[in-house]
Amino acid sequence: MCGICGRYNFGSTEPVTREELKAMNDGLVHRGPDDEGYFAQDNIGLAMRRLSIIDLSTGHQPISNEDGSAWIVFNGEIYNFEELRADLLARGHKFRTRSDTETIIHLYEEKGTDFPRYLRGMFAIAIWDARRKRLVLARDRMGKKPLFYAQGRDFIAFASELAPLAAARGVSREVEPLAVDAFLTLQYVPSPMTVYKGARKLEPASVMTLQDGKTEISKYWDLPLGKEKLDYLPLGEIKDMVRQELSEATRLRLISEVPLGAFLSGGIDSSIIVALMARASAGPVKTFAIGFKEEAFSELGYAARVAKMYGTQHTEFTVEADMASVLPTLVRHYGEPYADSSALPSYFVSRETRRAVTVALNGDGGDEAFGGYMRYSAMKAAWPFSRLPAPLKRAGLALADLLPDRGGGAPYNTIWRARKFLQATLGGTLPSTYLATVSFFKTPEKNALLSDAFRNSCGRGLDYAERYMAGLFEKTEGEDLLNRIIYADYHSYLPECLMTKMDIASMANSLEARSPFLDHKVVELAFRLSGRLKIKGFRGTKWILREAFRDMLPPEIYGRGKMGFGIPLGQWFRGDLKGFWAENCLSEKALGRGYFKKEELFRLWDDHQTGRRDNGYRLWAVMMLELWHREFADSFRLG
Repeated sequence: MCGICGRYNFGSTEPVTREELKAMNDGLVHRGPDDEGYFAQDNIGLAMRRLSIIDLSTGHQPISNEDGSAWIVFNGEIYNFEELRADLLARGHKFRTRSDTETIIHLYEEKGTDFPRYLRGMFAIAIWDARRKRLVLARDRMGKKPLFYAQGRDFIAFASELAPLAAARGVSREVEPLAVDAFLTLQYVPSPMTVYKGARKLEPASVMTLQDGKTEISKYWDLPLGKEKLDYLPLGEIKDMVRQELSEATRLRLISEVPLGAFLSGGIDSSIIVALMARASAGPVKTFAIGFKEEAFSELGYAARVAKMYGTQHTEFTVEADMASVLPTLVRHYGEPYADSSALPSYFVSRETRRAVTVALNGDGGDEAFGGYMRYSAMKAAWPFSRLPAPLKRAGLALADLLPDRGGGAPYNTIWRARKFLQATLGGTLPSTYLATVSFFKTPEKNALLSDAFRNSCGRGLDYAERYMAGLFEKTEGEDLLNRIIYADYHSYLPECLMTKMDIASMANSLEARSPFLDHKVVELAFRLSGRLKIKGFRGTKWILREAFRDMLPPEIYGRGKMGFGIPLGQWFRGDLKGFWAENCLSEKALGRGYFKKEELFRLWDDHQTGRRDNGYRLWAVMMLELWHREFADSFRLG
């Protein structure tokens, strides 16, 4: 695991210097504190920072092929590299190390730019092919490992994180208004955009080649759309397949030459992973759980039950509001506005876990694979009502907004469920219904908050998120309702929000996070199961997964619903964080940036303080936008 970066001056003979590479690479030191490496030759340069996990003694990067005509830097882990290595040895390739990195460069020699199709794991890869004068960038199927790039008239630069890339010579840092608009709706900036007009994200499952001055980006993988569902098989056989694939994915992710543990939330997904780890490990599994002093938000009790069942070495940690002092650090690592508030506990659980281990498995991806989110149930229940006359739908949304929420926004209570159901009836189309259940700011309230100057800066691109989602749903005609929603999540919320959060939270603490549920074979199998096997009725989420692992879960874990990694923002912004928010977001500097109508921003704040409405998550998004500006664009004013 590491951070990678590089530069190619394809339009000139200007050399890439080690000093230039080091300036970017030093911004990635937290991703790889164990080692650094450089390759610079004429107008091309590659660099890396390494967190040593496998082949500790000889896995130094960059690595070349036998004759030095191809060089690679690589961030991630390849779980089938030993199988690939054996095949490459049989074909006559010579190896100097036992690393997965060297396996990739020889695989590229054999397969060309198709090489990612053969990799099982998480990765961001850069390869320089000197013979062809070709730079190749590739990213894993699920978007576990990030890769940013900036291309000018005669150069391209890339890096594992946005901040060091944006600081590179020639990269424009002009703010992209459409990215800010999308962020306020989605809580993240969707690929391929970044917050800067001059930088982009390479999308998951993509290969980018730059040769002869021409850039091409192609997709090498997608979910198996249109393939026959496996529901015709006996139920027992389906459960066996689910169990077998997830067990294998977990076993592969136990390969490590450094201490290894697991995040344990007390939910279904992480509990299953810990159970599988315990069965595959010779000694006790080290588990780590995090909670809050506000009991409605804490799952520590459930995590403790699983830890006791499997005899793990268990560590607990509690997050409190004053720990938000770490937010400027998180903002620096994310490099662009990001508003999933669970970034905070994710950072702390990663920090505490890193004190004991270097690698941690988690349950990320289980909800997307097997239908675990309560909004899936809400959309399933509400979809028959989505074609009601517009006046009735508007009345339903108004009712949702009137539902009282003065108890701090405890996750998944009855009021929350009722609101989600009513919001899900709003959309006349599936994309708009989906957005109604995930948006921080609904379109009408966002448009009321945004200033005329900001709206004008977006032009016709305003409400980018709506078109973004519509494009995803267009691809899924013919799939059942739940799998259409899951497909959208796999191409938006999962890589852009969840994977970003986990990558940054773990790498900021030099911890490698591994996710068995995101193994592409597990994902492909799950998508070939119909929605009726994932949600039974309107509340039976992840039914087939629960049934497959029923005997490995404590009864109270098997029967509980989704809680999520929520934060008591409602209480915090009326208490310990009240002054912090007002000082930052209602300051003359913040108000002068020109994004929001002053009176509407004060209304948002006052409604929360008086208890008329719980605006905790909206206030968090506004705060994270302002903190990003203070870190990266302090003097910014719209227009």
